[in-house]
Amino acid sequence: MTDSELRFTDRAEAGRMLGERLAGMDPDRPIIYGLPRGGVPIALEVARKLGAPLDLVFVRKISAPGSPEVALGAIVDGAHPQMVINEAVRRHSHADAAYLESERARELEELERRRKRYLGDHKQVSPEGHTAILVDDGLATGATMKAALLGLRQQGAAQIWIAVPVAPASAIPEFEEIADRVVCLNPTNRFYGVGAFYDDFHQLSDEETVSLLQQGWGANDDPDPTEATGLMCRAVVIPPHALEGDLTVPADPKGLVIFAHGSGSSRLSPRNRAVAETLNARGFATLLFDLLTPEEAADRRNVFDIPLLAERITETVLYVSGEPDIEDLPVGLFGASTGAGAALVAAAGLGERIAAVVSRGGRPDLAGAHLGAVTAPSLLIVGGDDGQVLALNRSALADLTCEKALRIVPGATHLFEEPGTLEMVCAMAGDWFVQHLTLPATAVHPQIEDHLTTPEEIATALRQAIHPLPEIDDPAFAEAFDRYADARVVLLGEASHGTSEFYRARAAITRRLIEKHGFTHVCVEADWPDAAAIDRHIRNLPPRTGRDDPFTRFPTWMWRNREVDDFIDSLRALNAQRTPDRQVRFAGLDLYSLSASISAVLDYLDGIDPEAAKEARQRYACFDPWSHQLAAYGRASLSHGYALCEDPVTRTLLDLLEGELDYSARDGDDFFDAVQNARLVANAERYYRVMYYASHETWNLRDRHMFETLERILERGGPDAKAVVWAHNSHIGDARFTDMGRTRNEWNIGQLCREAYGAEAALIGFGTHTGTVAAASEWDAPMEVKSVRPSRPDSYEALCHATGEARFLLDLGKTLPAALQRALSEPRLERYIGVIYRPETERWSHYSHATLPDQYDGFVWFDETKAVTAAPAPFRDGEDDTFPFGL
Repeated sequence: MTDSELRFTDRAEAGRMLGERLAGMDPDRPIIYGLPRGGVPIALEVARKLGAPLDLVFVRKISAPGSPEVALGAIVDGAHPQMVINEAVRRHSHADAAYLESERARELEELERRRKRYLGDHKQVSPEGHTAILVDDGLATGATMKAALLGLRQQGAAQIWIAVPVAPASAIPEFEEIADRVVCLNPTNRFYGVGAFYDDFHQLSDEETVSLLQQGWGANDDPDPTEATGLMCRAVVIPPHALEGDLTVPADPKGLVIFAHGSGSSRLSPRNRAVAETLNARGFATLLFDLLTPEEAADRRNVFDIPLLAERITETVLYVSGEPDIEDLPVGLFGASTGAGAALVAAAGLGERIAAVVSRGGRPDLAGAHLGAVTAPSLLIVGGDDGQVLALNRSALADLTCEKALRIVPGATHLFEEPGTLEMVCAMAGDWFVQHLTLPATAVHPQIEDHLTTPEEIATALRQAIHPLPEIDDPAFAEAFDRYADARVVLLGEASHGTSEFYRARAAITRRLIEKHGFTHVCVEADWPDAAAIDRHIRNLPPRTGRDDPFTRFPTWMWRNREVDDFIDSLRALNAQRTPDRQVRFAGLDLYSLSASISAVLDYLDGIDPEAAKEARQRYACFDPWSHQLAAYGRASLSHGYALCEDPVTRTLLDLLEGELDYSARDGDDFFDAVQNARLVANAERYYRVMYYASHETWNLRDRHMFETLERILERGGPDAKAVVWAHNSHIGDARFTDMGRTRNEWNIGQLCREAYGAEAALIGFGTHTGTVAAASEWDAPMEVKSVRPSRPDSYEALCHATGEARFLLDLGKTLPAALQRALSEPRLERYIGVIYRPETERWSHYSHATLPDQYDGFVWFDETKAVTAAPAPFRDGEDDTFPFGL
């Protein structure tokens, strides 16, 4: 069998195949140890085939300083945690003892969190005297596998086998030296990443991992849920049609969830019962009942009679209001298939009686015109592979006007039969009901704990601190940001360069700050010459002759999109109603377009001082040999040992400044534009030159240029000038409180603004959980609309997602409760997507540690977002871009 022939549908199939291979080798008293999370579904299938115990071994990679994708080593949990270090990487990265100890402590903390999350009270199995079989979904560098092997060896394993579906053939001999046996189904000579050998290689969630482990441990490991939780179960008969039902009530119920099945199933539906058991364990009473009598169910047409089914749900809600032990409980509805449509119709009619609605693989579209009347917060859960139903749910979501959300379970089909998918449904539904089925204030008085430790506690506290936001087009959306209007500079971020909601939200906030609070400038992360063309357009001035169309280099979609077009049109309309001295201005801050800025300087001098233009043209000719590949200028300067063009470009800038009185007297705006372009050329020369020394130097030079450009704009605007800045989160969030500043010695415009303006600088970040984004796979590659992976469970985004709010503003100022401030100040991962998005390597490509309350003054959340709508544009080569940065 060739490498290309051996692929796996998913991890479960790979596990079954691996189990077959291992079964023929007859290991002695085996114990199967999976490496979470990707190794768990494979280990489960192997354990089933061998009839062996299933357990976990916890390993965490230690990254090299400033290079999170490079493994410096790994640490494995145990009575005496072991750390394995790659000495070659250590020497090359200059990682000292202090760095190793800091990373060791941090990763041990994460190991402990995972142990509690995955194992709970389950007792781990000792490998002493047994054959320990280490299982993962594949081998790449093998750093974690080596650490796991060392840990098991020290715990007394008689033999240690390594078992994986795929690995590079070149890596096998090394592991054969340290393990007793290596079993690999596909030792390939053409290894290009583990995920490339799977059709489904989605990132497992914590919930899915726990569910798989519980399947492997079996029901006998846990006490009977009824006995453990003190549940009271009874059969009920619901009038007036004598419908049969099963009511389960915990000792101290938080609320009641009524189930509405569909498509002809009954109250005995195993999927609904699985969800009900999860809700019971989380403190909710549940009622599963037959919506139709046996005679009615015999007529298949009744299954699709939504008004009839909705009437039965309404009758049941009225029935439970007369039951003493549950009459005061807030009521939620859980609908599946056609039952979801009926539940929403009933919710529309019952109004405030219904506290929340959840649909599982449902048909909410069948509620039709009733959707707009639903007031209860509604969650729609759909399988990612249930295409037709997913489309219907998206349409229904748009028609709902209440608090709402759509959650997609990756890899799930309509019935959620795939491993772990129904458990994800249970977790999502439970979280939604926990949030929305709350007892009246007279019955319970929730308080924020002084010390918040678990993600659930933090999410609960966060939910109480956020300011929910309406739709972006609602004027109340932008009004929420009036709290930042006293600042002189408001910096509005974005978690990606291709998300519609970020652009539209910034536009709404910016218009509000201009119209109501006197902001005078919009300064964006874009080329100075291109933004200057937009500035002339919004002020209704004629375009400059001989200039290219703005924003035609990679990435064109970042500024040539419908959302920006609409914003520019609104600024032009606003300026049309103002006198020239009161018109809002538009400027670019970034260190782009060396060639375009040279042309702008020469055009200016040609018109005002031909002799100076001639001399400047001779000086700028220094760049001619590298005009088509400016990055090569840096290599040439490096090889020559000095800056080839630094003196000529600096001389031109100084000449312009020396002629300020004469030049600016003729047209101050034109002179300011020319000087800024000359400064850009001088800084860009240095940028390309230092690119080959250290990446942090080029980043720092770039952000220093942006900050100084902003300073000059405000200085020119006078004491009343106020600016709104649009840039990526990585630029506007204070770098001192991210890995950028802590480990890479980088600063950014957000940090520099805080240092210069203090409380008069407001830094506002933006984030999202999932959706789509406009991005490329490689530099200068075509734009694609890509799916954004759901946020990692160990990220700030996961905490925001857990609130269940579609949109909100979190003010991180003095009003933030102290306990929540402390909890959020523990470093967590934060996602950054630039013009390039590689979801297959998302952890290392797009996540970095930060402390949110220190990084921003406010944080804007959109749970689900969509890509910008790109506008057509002629394309020019991207050699002037600030490669290699995609932010």
